[in-house]
Amino acid sequence: MRITLLTLCLTILSLSLLAQKKNAAYQLPIKEASSEIKIDGVLDEQAWQEAAVAKDFFMMLPMDTSLAQVPTDVRMTYDKNNIYIIAVNYVTLPGPYMVESLRRDWAFGKNDNFIFFIDPFDDQTNGFSFGANAAGAQWDGIMYEGSKVDLSWDNKWVSTVKNYDDKWVFEAAIPFKTIRYKKGITNWGINFSRQDLKSTEKSAWAPVPRQFPSAALAYTGTLVWDQPPPEAGTNISLIPYALGGLFRDFSGKQKTEYRKEVGIDAKVAITSAINLDLTVNPDFSQVDVDQQVTNLDRFELFFPERRQFFLENGDLFTNYGYANIRPFFSRRIGLGVPIRFGARLSGRLNKDWRLGIMDMQTGEVDEMGLPAQNFAVASLQRRVFARSNIGVIFINKESLNYTPGKEPGKPVYSRYNRNFGFEYNLASANNMWTGKAMVLKSFSPGKTGRDWVHAANLQYSSRAWLINWQHQYVGRNYTAEVGYVPRQSFIQINPKVGYSFFPKKGPVLNHGPSISTNYITNEAFKTTDNTSLFSYAFTFRSRSTFTAWTAYDYVKLLQPFDPTNFRRDTLARGTEHNWKSWGTEFISKPQSIFTYSFSTRYGGYYANGTRLNLAGSLGYRFQPFVSIAVAANFNDITLPEPWGRNKFWLIGPRLDVTLTNTLYLTTFVQYNEQIDNVNLNARLQWRYKPASDLFIVYTDNYLPTNFAVKSRALVFKFTYWWNM
Repeated sequence: MRITLLTLCLTILSLSLLAQKKNAAYQLPIKEASSEIKIDGVLDEQAWQEAAVAKDFFMMLPMDTSLAQVPTDVRMTYDKNNIYIIAVNYVTLPGPYMVESLRRDWAFGKNDNFIFFIDPFDDQTNGFSFGANAAGAQWDGIMYEGSKVDLSWDNKWVSTVKNYDDKWVFEAAIPFKTIRYKKGITNWGINFSRQDLKSTEKSAWAPVPRQFPSAALAYTGTLVWDQPPPEAGTNISLIPYALGGLFRDFSGKQKTEYRKEVGIDAKVAITSAINLDLTVNPDFSQVDVDQQVTNLDRFELFFPERRQFFLENGDLFTNYGYANIRPFFSRRIGLGVPIRFGARLSGRLNKDWRLGIMDMQTGEVDEMGLPAQNFAVASLQRRVFARSNIGVIFINKESLNYTPGKEPGKPVYSRYNRNFGFEYNLASANNMWTGKAMVLKSFSPGKTGRDWVHAANLQYSSRAWLINWQHQYVGRNYTAEVGYVPRQSFIQINPKVGYSFFPKKGPVLNHGPSISTNYITNEAFKTTDNTSLFSYAFTFRSRSTFTAWTAYDYVKLLQPFDPTNFRRDTLARGTEHNWKSWGTEFISKPQSIFTYSFSTRYGGYYANGTRLNLAGSLGYRFQPFVSIAVAANFNDITLPEPWGRNKFWLIGPRLDVTLTNTLYLTTFVQYNEQIDNVNLNARLQWRYKPASDLFIVYTDNYLPTNFAVKSRALVFKFTYWWNM
């Protein structure tokens, strides 16, 4: 293991030394506006006539070997308060624009859109993204890991879209107070992305290879300021909220509970690059409900964080580790427990150093015997070479004034749990080589030895090849009470190889095979799990995709397990199971008013059983105001007694009505036969001012047999974003 880690680290270091920015030659000058800018989608101000133009975009899709066929022109300017951008998106084919709805943060692939990516430190790792679809619905997100965009992040900015016969124009003003940047830096990373679904073309100003997203900061050009951007000045935002509601548990024959809560968040810019977030009596309940899924897994499922307090610079805390090894997972804080207050300091000390410190205090819950607890996290990250970084993290969960077992008959909680970790992230200049190497150690009362984690991966991505190696080790005594680590005591090896062919003509854009294996042993190197998968995928020029696959699975159960996850009878610990299966998946072209997808799976299952899984979705939109969708998932599992044959559905129709780009009504029903529940959720959101909202949320849970009400809730929430 040590030799493997050393070899990987040496390889990573040698690759990183080759780094240099790819698109440094693509430069867009930006100078101070000579006239006032009105955000109206009309390019008639003197300042726009004088601004430099970014044009001659490069095609990314269907292929990345020529200039774009659909022209786009972009101009930028600024004044003491805002950055301004106007994009003229010409069209070459007749017909209506393709948009999903007027809802904010729409799905990228289903909309004609224009998006731009800002990298204020030009470090090709972190930044901000803004844009709109052709109907004017906004998109904004915070960027991390070089190309990922977290759309849960919202902030204050204004934009408009104006439609013409031969083009649509996007114009926006981004306040300097909305973004984080360092005083005196006059070269920012910048790129512009355009998608035109009628022509199936995606393009970018600074060229990006087709295997990467247009958000890849490794391929940004440079925004060259005529002078250092103005300081944002006093930048303090207060975000109070008021919440009222009621909840009743009918199945438990409980009385109606009433909620009356107020609280406040504050965002204080210590510098233009470092932000202090404060919260007192926060409401961390979610106004949108997690989508239900059919759960046939032996381990806990993961649901992402959506709460605003945790999002800005959230990668400093949450991106350590891998999908199933996360030393810190913010949704562990405040689940069914009152949060009294919290603070978070995060941002950049300079171009190379980033800092994150967070402290949250929860109250005690007497009926559960749960003490007040403190959650503290500290993270420090240092950029090395062009785009790579090293980081350290410390996490401490502490039960305050607590003696375990002092109150008989009540659950026992740990006095403390601590994690310390080190991580190296590789990102080469051309983004073809990426990887990570990490070590974690936990500290808990009575748990010593085998309380650490090591994991690493290295991936190569070219136009034709995708090659990835990953291995993980989690010791039996490793614990991350504020993390997401669904299993311990295992060693995992997960290599993957894929290749793509590119026909010169015909309906198929590219196709190719992929093979991978996920091999897991216990600490004694005895095999416990293995999934080997072979697939063959087709991508069509219309943007539709089709994949066929076959797999072999082996499982040795480490704990008793119910293979239906609802019958309660279990297979014995230590029993061994293996099976073969096959499946398909199809996703229709996104530029249609009517879209659909389906997937199939058939083959063996636990205890020499069989499993048939059919899933699909249908969508239809009345552009741009109404979107109707329904998703369904059916399982037919045959097992020996006492389970026998088990059939269950998960069906979820959804209705989105976007009356304007600030008023949304979303209603969905989820029928989950596996857990014997029907869930109805209706949410009205009115964004009456930028980043300020009124929510009205109604939720019901029913028994599917007779529709008897199990629980019911109604919530009103009012938030206001006030810049001082």
